[in-house]
Amino acid sequence: MTSGRLAERASPAAPPAAVPRVRPATPRDLDAVVALRIALLREHPDHPIYGRLRPEVDRHARDLFAAQIRSRMETIFLAELAGDVVGIIRCVESIGSPLLEPSRYAYVSSAYVRPDVRRRGVLRALMAEVERWCRARGLDQMRLHNVVGSKTAERAWDALGFAIVEHVRLRAVTVTR
Repeated sequence: MTSGRLAERASPAAPPAAVPRVRPATPRDLDAVVALRIALLREHPDHPIYGRLRPEVDRHARDLFAAQIRSRMETIFLAELAGDVVGIIRCVESIGSPLLEPSRYAYVSSAYVRPDVRRRGVLRALMAEVERWCRARGLDQMRLHNVVGSKTAERAWDALGFAIVEHVRLRAVTVTR
């Protein structure tokens, strides 16, 4: 009979962590895109903007995201682990102000990694693909927004080299009808 300690030492080493596979989304991926993008919004139920989902969000999301998948000015990338779609990021070729440089930049949005696979390099793999996408288009700057107060998001974007350069502010206006 083998002791538990000896059995532990004799067991094979844990398999290496899987490397995420990143690819552009296609129309066949619409269900996965909708699910991940809605999950991102639902992570922030108390946010003054993202916490105000319309009741018919799923129907509107399908139309919006299908158009984004077909667009030539943007790409949605999906990350897969073991064949499962576990992360998403969207990048848009945007026109800058005619008064400022650069004239074009990449706007990064909708970055989301399923909570059960976070801290496994999925966001880093998605961002590496976004960077290749930028280089192929001659875009030398990326911009993004993230929610205020999310320490996880702040640490992730800091680690990926993003700096805070402005704040978005919100003020409600009373409308009489």
